[in-house]
Amino acid sequence: MADQAELAFVKTFVNTISSQPVTYSNDYQQPPENSLKKLPVLPIPVPAPPTRVPTAPAASSAPISVTFKSLKPPASFTIAVQPTDSIAAIKSQLAAQPNAPPADAQRLLLKGKALADAKLLKEYPVADGDTINLVLKPGTTWDPAKPAAAPTTVTTTTAPESMATPSPSLSPVPSGPSRRGHQRIPSVVLSPSPSSESLGAVEKDILLTLDSATIPGPVHTEPLSTYGATVAQPEFWERLYAFLKSEFTTESDALTAFEDYLRASKGSLTASQIAKIRDQVGIVGMAGT
Repeated sequence: MADQAELAFVKTFVNTISSQPVTYSNDYQQPPENSLKKLPVLPIPVPAPPTRVPTAPAASSAPISVTFKSLKPPASFTIAVQPTDSIAAIKSQLAAQPNAPPADAQRLLLKGKALADAKLLKEYPVADGDTINLVLKPGTTWDPAKPAAAPTTVTTTTAPESMATPSPSLSPVPSGPSRRGHQRIPSVVLSPSPSSESLGAVEKDILLTLDSATIPGPVHTEPLSTYGATVAQPEFWERLYAFLKSEFTTESDALTAFEDYLRASKGSLTASQIAKIRDQVGIVGMAGT
């Protein structure tokens, strides 16, 4: 038992010591046998640096001749372009040729690869005398045998001064309670455009009158009836709303009846009168109605 106890003590003591950190002094030196051995350095000859090769001179910006060939429909165009031109500029230059398709309908292919509009021609392997395929974008049509349509011009024919209709003078509307009358609308003169069927005919202007009244005069008004004068007073609607609230048990029913009666009387009221009524009663409508 004593031997076992002593052995357990030694194990515990060794484990405790091994767990403690090792502190070296400032002048500690590692034994030579524990140091790494230095490898001998062999003198290896180093090759000389390569000589600098002069760069090739920049390509000249002289124009080159490029052929744009279309198979369907068959057509061929040869133009002189600059290597520094963009593909979009080349398409515009090609569209300026006689019987050439417009620029927005062109699609240029070089060895089956489409040329991007934003890139320059020198970014592609195109040399003087090369051929670039020209195809049309889907949904576009082009006939090289058909000449380009000339721009159409629109001509405007001025009506003679004798046919001009003077605009009527507008009379001021009375401020009293009256209905606003209808005002006269000026006439309109239509000039026909020339056509191929009537080249030798004399052009005539067409006069259209949009109103029935022919003699301008003051605006005719008629006084309001006694019914219209009564329903136009905001006090009448204030008394009516008070009466409806006394007859109906809930305020929502009284408000519904008020709106129904006001909607039925809108034919005799103007927008300003309806607004005054709602301000007097304190009921707000939708969109000012």
